[in-house]
Amino acid sequence: PGLEEVEALATVDILFRAGIPTTMISVTPERAVVSSHNIVVTCDLTLGEADLDDYDMLVLPGGIPGTPNLKAVDSLMAAVTERVRAGRPVAAICAAPSILAELGMLEGRQATSNPGFVGVLAEHGAQVSQAAVVTDGPVITSRGMGTAIDFGLEIVRHYLGEEAVDDVKAKIVYQG
Repeated sequence: PGLEEVEALATVDILFRAGIPTTMISVTPERAVVSSHNIVVTCDLTLGEADLDDYDMLVLPGGIPGTPNLKAVDSLMAAVTERVRAGRPVAAICAAPSILAELGMLEGRQATSNPGFVGVLAEHGAQVSQAAVVTDGPVITSRGMGTAIDFGLEIVRHYLGEEAVDDVKAKIVYQG
């Protein structure tokens, strides 16, 4: 609850357009989640119905109070930590990279976040970048709603390469 809906849904839309299977998972017992702007987003599964090990990448949307709500889910935080330590991909946008920083997953890594959270990244040893999207090892971070398309495209690049990114850009009339 409290996710930034554009960060989540623009990313999901880009991935679907690229043909990348995507599952939206609610961290509550309910599939319907209310965003930070009171928009109801219906997820495919709840965390109790999903096995996070079945997914290649975990993507954490930002938003307030969405980011603290994600951080409060111990099983999700354990999965994120284990995944990054194992070199498996995790992506986070806006305030959500602060979760990765606080878990110690950004120490020595280049990363970015919403300007209001770059201090958290720096405090926990991240090399803060002002780039729209930063990939360092298995971690992809991005700044916020205005960079959500670039964030989604970077995930497409991770899986399918530059040609697929160019194809999606053409399909969405990308102007960036």
